[in-house]
Amino acid sequence: MKQKKTNAMRMLDRSKIPYEVNTYEVSEIHMDGESVAEKVGVDPGLVYKTLVLENTNHAHFVFVIPVRESLDMKAAAHAVGEKKLHLMPLDDLKKVTGYIRGGCSPIGMKRAFPTIIDQQAMDIDTLYVSGGERGTQIKIDVRDLINVTKAKVVEVIHK
Repeated sequence: MKQKKTNAMRMLDRSKIPYEVNTYEVSEIHMDGESVAEKVGVDPGLVYKTLVLENTNHAHFVFVIPVRESLDMKAAAHAVGEKKLHLMPLDDLKKVTGYIRGGCSPIGMKRAFPTIIDQQAMDIDTLYVSGGERGTQIKIDVRDLINVTKAKVVEVIHK
């Protein structure tokens, strides 16, 4: 069966960035990142989650961090020059990004938002991020992900 292209894949294709697609079965129940890593058959240290935060004026910011880690909200706000950030309400996710929970890719959102990739990504060559729909992961070179999302690399996870 032919893989349906997501916005993330189309953007990577247009930019001529190589990537690998890994798919897995999903149910209605939300799956954590470590379970996704297990389903894809990779080390959880290589799987990254995408979090969308907003400031009090509803400006949006994207953070890409290892699935085993949690975002340091103060470090995140500092990284984008804000006093305070909070998670964007899930009800707004699809409207703002074009993606749903569990399928939110940092690549190919409706608009380009300031993006931060945690410093830990610099310790590896390739990582896995959501491919733009639940059940799809994209394996991509860390430098390619930084370039395509125009991301800054900053330490934003809890120590």
